[in-house]
Amino acid sequence: MDYETIRLSIRDDIAVLQLNRPDVMNALSTQMRAEILHAVKHSEANARVLVMTGKGKCFCSGQDLGDRANMNTLNLERTLRDEYEPMLRAIFDCKIPTIAAVNGPAAGAGANLALACDVVIATQSAVFLQAFTRIGLIPDAGGTYWLPRQIGTAKAMGAALFAEPVTAQQASDWGMIWEAVADDRFAEVWNERARHLASGPSLAYAAVKTAIRGSFDNTLDDQLALEAQLQGQAGQTRDFKEGVLAFLEKRPASFEGR
Repeated sequence: MDYETIRLSIRDDIAVLQLNRPDVMNALSTQMRAEILHAVKHSEANARVLVMTGKGKCFCSGQDLGDRANMNTLNLERTLRDEYEPMLRAIFDCKIPTIAAVNGPAAGAGANLALACDVVIATQSAVFLQAFTRIGLIPDAGGTYWLPRQIGTAKAMGAALFAEPVTAQQASDWGMIWEAVADDRFAEVWNERARHLASGPSLAYAAVKTAIRGSFDNTLDDQLALEAQLQGQAGQTRDFKEGVLAFLEKRPASFEGR
């Protein structure tokens, strides 16, 4: 597929999806959402890790509000159900690890697009902004789901009601993201993280995602049963055998994702 609003490259089992509308701070249009959905599914089938980042100084400014001609006919419920939900589900359900490399401000739906990924690495100068109440809306694109689970009800409520910027360091301290990285090391760090995951035990990573996400709805007994089931499956993989052998031989493991 020829993309117009994003760029996708796959090399050494690492897929890099770059939002590519820097002139509008990578605002999410209908076309961009469709292209992200396609790129995520393509990456899942052809790579072992997916990195999402933005071109220019902004990660993503959220929904494209620039077309005033459509304001009178804008159906936000339909847009969320038909365009955002498939894109977000594809990211959340992706079998390979996903990294949001937040290179600059992430606002509104752009912030929640990043939070849909498994791991968020942000440059220190980035901010996360639940800007919705500034225009009379509520957080969407999964924001009311991700935030309470990541930072608790009190912080989530404040972020949503006050619509104040949360710095990358605050986001890291609160548990919203994995880490905030100095601007001059940002590219180096997220590339290193991506290479680590791309060379790791892919089936185990998929099982980790299933287990951790399942825990929110499970009783302890249910979760212990799920762990046993997933661990039983992981114990049958070549990667497990290779990991044990490498440990005994005191050498780095060479995982194949099988």
